[in-house]
Amino acid sequence: MNRFQTLFQRKQKTFIPFLMLGYPTPEISLALIKAAIEAGADALELGVPFSDPGADGPVIQAAAQQALSQGTDTNTCIRLIQQIRAFSEIPIGIMLYYNLIHKRGMGAMHQTFANAGVDAMLAVDLPMDASHAHEVSLHQHQLGCIHLIAPNTPLSRANQLIERSTAFTYVVSDYGTTGTRDALPPQTYQRLSTLRNVSDKPLVVGFGIHRASQMSALYEAGANGIIVGSAFTKLIAEHHAKPTLFQLIKENIAQYTQNIGAQ
Repeated sequence: MNRFQTLFQRKQKTFIPFLMLGYPTPEISLALIKAAIEAGADALELGVPFSDPGADGPVIQAAAQQALSQGTDTNTCIRLIQQIRAFSEIPIGIMLYYNLIHKRGMGAMHQTFANAGVDAMLAVDLPMDASHAHEVSLHQHQLGCIHLIAPNTPLSRANQLIERSTAFTYVVSDYGTTGTRDALPPQTYQRLSTLRNVSDKPLVVGFGIHRASQMSALYEAGANGIIVGSAFTKLIAEHHAKPTLFQLIKENIAQYTQNIGAQ
């Protein structure tokens, strides 16, 4: 059974930090991931840096560029995941752009990440209508599939995306790219409730979330997990040269996970 499937069977509300592999350097990236695990993260979403990350806002775009400038490539990411697996069995999802899969070859890419210890993959720019071969190959290599549901995805199509997701379905909270938002529109919570009413499969919400009040409302509306990325990436950008960085990451993740316990 996939580690994500086991997680969601065991726990109804989870917290998943997003961290860009190789940012700000491969060595610091690994130490940050270790700090996140030690602080109580339930799972990880790890980004593979790409030169044209169309779904990402300025903060994560800058992190990707910094990682690339430090020599981070797909092979670097694989080595980092192998190093994570040396000390943790935490569920790991990879978020990447399909060009990287196409370049290496679908089967080869899936096999390599599976061998490294990845549990699931989100090809963020691959639409469902073009994803059949990708889904089949993921299944063959025992990787979970993650599909995105956009704010304007019709309900009938959203149902298909949920059914074809085998790790969890990623529900995008709001229009636009990644990046913190002071408030989410009421439609976000209404839509999540609607999706929860039509399926009991895991729904994980991301994009724009960084406040405890947002998390509480999303869990109440039916989220099984919440992904926070830009807030951590900003924290790393502001404190990467300071010795307090790792403690700040731990404290922030602990606050998010404590918020789950208060539900």
